Amino acid sequence: MTFTVSPLSIDQLCAKVPKSHLEFSTLSELDPLNGILGQERAVEAIQFGVAMQRPGYNIYAMGDSGTGRSSYVMSYLKGEAKRQAAPQEWTYVHNFDDSRSPKAIEFAPSQAKVFEDHIKEVIDGLMVSFPAAFENPTYQQQKSAIDREFNELYESAINKVEKEAVKIGVAMYRDASSVSFAPMRDGKALEDNEFAALSDDERDYFQEGVSQLEHRLNNELLILPQWKRTTYEQHKRLNLDTVKEALDPFMTPLFEYYSENDAVIAYLKAMRSDLDKNIIDQMVDDKVAESRDDAGRRQAYEELYVPNVAVTHQIDGGVPVIYEAHPTYRNLFGQVEYSSDQGMLITNHRLIRSGSLHAANGGYLILDAEKLLTDHYLWEALKRALKSKTLKIEHPYSDLGLTNTTTLAPEDIPLKVKVVLIGSREIYYLLQDADPDFQDMFRVLVDFDDTLKRNKESEMAFARLLNDRVLKENYADVTQAGVATLIEYSSRLAEHQKEMSARIGDVFELLGEADFIRQLAKDDLTTDIHIKRALKAKKHRTGRVSEKIIEEIVDGTVLLESDGVAVGKINGLTVMQIGDSSFGAPARISTTVYPGGKGIIDIERESNLGQNIHSKGVLILSGYLGNKYAQKFSLDISASIAMEQSYGYVDGDSASTAELCCLLSALVQVPLRQDLAITGSLNQYGEVQAIGGVNEKIEGFFNVCHARGLTGSQGVIIPKSNANNLMLSDDVLDAVSAGQFSIYTIATADEALALLTGVEAGVVNAEGEYPEGTINARVIQKLEEISKLGEEEGDEEEENAEKGTSEKA
Repeated sequence: MTFTVSPLSIDQLCAKVPKSHLEFSTLSELDPLNGILGQERAVEAIQFGVAMQRPGYNIYAMGDSGTGRSSYVMSYLKGEAKRQAAPQEWTYVHNFDDSRSPKAIEFAPSQAKVFEDHIKEVIDGLMVSFPAAFENPTYQQQKSAIDREFNELYESAINKVEKEAVKIGVAMYRDASSVSFAPMRDGKALEDNEFAALSDDERDYFQEGVSQLEHRLNNELLILPQWKRTTYEQHKRLNLDTVKEALDPFMTPLFEYYSENDAVIAYLKAMRSDLDKNIIDQMVDDKVAESRDDAGRRQAYEELYVPNVAVTHQIDGGVPVIYEAHPTYRNLFGQVEYSSDQGMLITNHRLIRSGSLHAANGGYLILDAEKLLTDHYLWEALKRALKSKTLKIEHPYSDLGLTNTTTLAPEDIPLKVKVVLIGSREIYYLLQDADPDFQDMFRVLVDFDDTLKRNKESEMAFARLLNDRVLKENYADVTQAGVATLIEYSSRLAEHQKEMSARIGDVFELLGEADFIRQLAKDDLTTDIHIKRALKAKKHRTGRVSEKIIEEIVDGTVLLESDGVAVGKINGLTVMQIGDSSFGAPARISTTVYPGGKGIIDIERESNLGQNIHSKGVLILSGYLGNKYAQKFSLDISASIAMEQSYGYVDGDSASTAELCCLLSALVQVPLRQDLAITGSLNQYGEVQAIGGVNEKIEGFFNVCHARGLTGSQGVIIPKSNANNLMLSDDVLDAVSAGQFSIYTIATADEALALLTGVEAGVVNAEGEYPEGTINARVIQKLEEISKLGEEEGDEEEENAEKGTSEKA
C-alpha cells in the first residue's frame, strides 16, 4: 500500500462568495438591518432576563469585544424601557431635627423639579417680603406701642421715686442703664467737696434719705422682669403674626398641592416652623441683618430649604437605561461634596451628588465587568446594595478607617434596578468559581457566539447590516464585489470557510478605512479594490516585525532553507502575536539522536523557554514511539529536540508532527525536504490533529519562499482537519493557481513522512512487520540495534561489578 497525497485545488483554499448569493448591485438596493446578526441564543436569553422580574435575575452578557454585544444590549434595553412606566423620582431635603441625616422624599415622575420650583418661589417671596414686612408702618406702630407701654410703666415707677427724692432734697439722675442719687441744696446738686464740708448730721440725713430712695426704687422696679417678659412675648407674637401674614400666601397653596404626600407635608411643616425662627433671628437682630446682604440671605435660604433633586424622569420617557463607562464608587453610588468657608470644610444636603444607581433606579444599569472588578470594594458594595435593595450614600472605604472627615449620612433610598454586566468568558467563569454570591445574583447568561454560520441567508443579512452602517456613518455605497470581499474577510477572521466572525466591529473598521481610501481616489463607490487596498495598508502598518524576520531569513541571519534536503532538520510553522496583529513565521526544528537512556530531551523545556502545552507535545512523542515501534524490545534512546534561534517562550503542540518527522529523520538518516514546511498536532497513535492560525502559518512560509523566488516545488503540509479553515490571501491563491506553490493535507504521521522523505512509510502486514526499506521498518531496525547495544553495555557493567566483588572476597 502506498500513500498518495495530492495538493489541494484552488477552490479548496478559500471560500469565495458566489454571485448568486448576493442579489444586488450595490448596498443601496437593500433595506438596512437594525439589530444584531445571528446570535439567536443570546437574543432569547436577554428577552428572558428582561422579562423575569424576580430578585437575582440580573444579566451577564458574555462574549468577545466587537461582537456587537454592548450596542445590542443597549439597543434592546432602550426598546423595552420605552414600553414601561417611568419610575419614581427622589430628592434629598434638610433634616431640621438632625442636620447630619438629610431625608429622602419620593415623587411621581416629573414632580421633583416642580417641588424644587415651588420652594424657590417661596424663597423669592421671602426676599420680597422681608425685611419689608418688618419695615411696614403698621408693624412699626405696633412695635412702638409695645415699647411705649413698657416705657410708661417704667417711667411711672421712676417718677414716683423722683417725687420722693425732691421732697427730701435729693437729686435723681437717670441714664440708659442705671439710676443714681446725689444730695441737693438750693436746687443744686452738691459736689464731693461740698458734701464733705457738711456737718455730720447733714451727711447722715442725706445718706439715710438716699438709702430710703434706693429701697423704694427697688420695690417699684421689682416687677420690671415681668414687664420685660410681657414685652418680649408681645414682640414675639407680633413678629410671628407678621411672618405668618407674609408667608401664608406662599406656604398655604403648597400644603394644599401636596396634601396627599405625607413626606412633603412633614417637610413643609418643619420648614415652616424653622422659617419663623430663622426670619425673626435674621430680621429682628440688627447686627445679623446688617452683616448679610440680599445675595447672602438668598444663598442661606437656598442651602437650607431648596431640595436637592437626585434624579428626574419624563412621564412618558419609560424607565432609564444607564451605561456607566467609568464605574468608580463615587460615580456609582454618589458622594457628599464639601465647600470651603474661611478655611473650614462644610457640607449640606445640597452638596449630595447622585450616582449612576440613582439614575438607573427603577430601570437598567449597564456596567463593564472588567472595569467594575478592578476595585474589590466596589464589587462588594454593589452586591450589598442589590441584596438589601437599598441605595446608601456613604464615604467610600469609611469602614476601613481611611477617612476621619465628618460627613452626612443621607437617608437610604429603596433600590430596584436590573444590572447588566458585559464582560469576557474568562471573567464570567472566574466569578463563578471565586464568588459564591455571583451565581445567585446574576442568574441570566447572555452568551454571544464568536462565529456565525455562513450561507446565502446570513450573507444577505450581513449585507443589510453593512448597509445600516453605511447609512449611519454616511459612507459611500458599496458594490456587490466589495461586500463579497468583506464577507470573505469575516470568514478569514473566523478561520472557517463555512462561518463568519461575530466580531462585526472589525469588519466595520475595515469598511471605514476602505471608504477613506475611496475618498482619496475620488471614486463614487467603494469596491473590492478599495477594500483590498485597505487590508494591504493595514498589513503594512503592522508588518514591520514580520518583514524584518523575512529579511533575516533571506540574508542568512536566521538559518532556514526553502529548497533542497537535510537530515534532522525540518521547517516548522509558528504564529506570533504583537498587539492586535498576528503573523506566521517559519522556524527550523533540529533533532539529534544517539544511544543512551535519557529519552527525548526538549531543549526548550530544559531552558525554561518551553511552556506546558509545548512540553506536552514533546512527551507525546515518547508515547507514539513506544506504542508503534518498541513492542518487542525496550525503547532505549537519547534525543534532543530544539526550536532553533528562538529566544522567547514557545508554546503550543502544533510542532509535534514536525518534531516527530525530524526525530525519525535523524534516527534513520533519511533526509527531509526543505522546500516544504509542516504544522500539525500529533497524538499517541500517530493521528494528526487540527491547529490554530493555519492561514497565517501558510502565508508566513510562502512569504519567505516568495522573497527568495518561488521554485514550483515549495509548499506547506497541514492537518486534513484544517482544510475548512483555509481562507488564504490572494497572493497565495495566485501562486497556487500558477503552479508555483502547493498546500497538502495529511491525516497521519506516515503520510507526512512519505511526503517529506519521498520514501514509503510502510504499512504493517499480518505478521506485524513492515516492508523492508520503508521508513517504519528502518526505524524499528535502528531502535532495536540501539536497544541491543544498551543491553550489551549493561551486561558488561554487571560482569565488572561481579568481578570486583569476587576479588574483594
